Amino acid sequence: MSDTDKPVIYVDADACPVKEEIIRVGERHDLVVTFVSNGGLRPSRDPMIRHVVVPKSADAADDWIAAETKPGDIVVTQDIPLAARCVEKGALVLGNSGREHTPETIGMAVAMRDLKQHLRETGEDGGYNRAFTREDRSAFLQALDRMCRRAMHG
Repeated sequence: MSDTDKPVIYVDADACPVKEEIIRVGERHDLVVTFVSNGGLRPSRDPMIRHVVVPKSADAADDWIAAETKPGDIVVTQDIPLAARCVEKGALVLGNSGREHTPETIGMAVAMRDLKQHLRETGEDGGYNRAFTREDRSAFLQALDRMCRRAMHG
């Protein structure tokens, strides 16, 4: 597989807790990792690690990732609307806790996100997000490694 045919890992990086893990897995599979953020990330000297800084508008990183993603690329994000856009384009999409979003599961994820947003807006939900655990990190690593292997082999 030539370098131009290889999938790219795109990371919605502003609040991503697994950046180091993504770099390790990307290196293991010899894949380019592109971190997209509003700034604040330290650039890497590694040519396989790219940083894209977008304007500080609300959806600038999401819009950039959705525009650049091709079928077979890998997108790491907790943002459900971005996940839906990338799944629709044929990308493999993974949440920070290792949960994969697929054409079969993304509809329910969008519905749950909308319901939770409605509950927060009406004051019925305090917006509690559980802590990111060591088990989440481990599940993410395993899921990303499997996803990279799958992407590399069609």
